[in-house]
Amino acid sequence: MYCVTNKRLTFLENCSYNLSWVGLEQCPENYLKSSEKINIFSKEKYYSELTFHYWYWKNLLDLNSENWVGFCQKRRFWSKDKINENKNLSSSNIKQNIIMEPSNDWKDYEVILCEPININNAKKIKMIKRGFKSLIKKPSIFFDANKQSIKFHFDMHHGYGNLDKAIDLLGDDDQKDFRNFVNNNTSFNPHIMFISKPKIIHQWFTKLFQWLENCEKIFGFEELSGYDTQRLYAYLAERYLSYWFKKNYRVLSWPWLFFR
Repeated sequence: MYCVTNKRLTFLENCSYNLSWVGLEQCPENYLKSSEKINIFSKEKYYSELTFHYWYWKNLLDLNSENWVGFCQKRRFWSKDKINENKNLSSSNIKQNIIMEPSNDWKDYEVILCEPININNAKKIKMIKRGFKSLIKKPSIFFDANKQSIKFHFDMHHGYGNLDKAIDLLGDDDQKDFRNFVNNNTSFNPHIMFISKPKIIHQWFTKLFQWLENCEKIFGFEELSGYDTQRLYAYLAERYLSYWFKKNYRVLSWPWLFFR
């Protein structure tokens, strides 16, 4: 398990997790440093945890291994239990509540993703303020939660039309299907967290980073700022992940924990 972080996580330093550094501050001893070897560390504030994912792909991925490999992040972890109830988490008990080894429940699946989140519950005033362009084009969105899709949510929060521009850069094998996915679904598997086997992970990273590299040609970096667009490439990857893995592999949704 690789935990991507820009802050020191002392409560995980004495366990089997590989702590993976993407921060601008000095990297703690024994953390994997994504600014060395083949890397895209200069893009960290735009790519976020994908900065380490790329580093892992280029420098550490072992295609001959059949082991499960997983990714989590500093505040979000895979729950040990399939049924996740509200828990009083602390630095002293967090390790007892997160995955430390593969579950027997995974044996019939190829990919583990975070349980999905619903995004069709925005307040009406927010839809008016941030989704005005979409509502003018299709007023029924305002009244029908089933039409408050991934695309509508993305247009509200990460730049109107940006998702469509990015989808236009996908190959024919994905362009139509991914567009249908974001137009017709109101939930997705969040946080760019997944668990799979190396050969599948290689296919995913190959597809993802080629697409994002193409996206850089139209979005660049200079105009990306603030919550809405600075991490645009990570936001795109988060939505694409849900679609791509489900299209190509047997996926199991798994609970996750938030621990600050």
